Amino acid sequence: MFAGNERGISLHEDEKWMRAAIEEAHRARSIGEVPIGAVIVRDGEIVGAGHNLRETSHDPTAHAEMIAIRQASGKLGAWRLLGCTLYVTLEPCPMCAGAILQSRVERVVYGTADPKAGCVGTLMDLLQDTRFNHRLPWASGVLQEECAALLTDFFRGLRARQDRS
Repeated sequence: MFAGNERGISLHEDEKWMRAAIEEAHRARSIGEVPIGAVIVRDGEIVGAGHNLRETSHDPTAHAEMIAIRQASGKLGAWRLLGCTLYVTLEPCPMCAGAILQSRVERVVYGTADPKAGCVGTLMDLLQDTRFNHRLPWASGVLQEECAALLTDFFRGLRARQDRS
């Protein structure tokens, strides 16, 4: 886990907000979407929330992080999400990591790594890449087992349904 916690946020605080992201992931699962959820927090308040809607909306950009970023920007009336932390159950992909950089979120916390598409430490680290003009700290592994189990259980159930048909 990359510390990335110079703002003095406690692990307890990170777990509290990750639980809110997990609730969003459950919403995605309840409609047949891959269970990934995200929340954006500023000053102790959720200003944006989202869960995967790619299948439902037929939109490849409808990732949890993208939806949460759009919602937070709308609520705050700004594209710069200064003072905000994004909590997401799965490590952001390249698209989402890019949007996080562009939105100027100040910190990212994710639950479990994504070995196939993770760009916040696994395949690469876009959030700390010195070639960009903006870098931000991140932390991983917050409620990792619970976040990973959501995905494992979902895909296990999906494979079981496919095997029966």
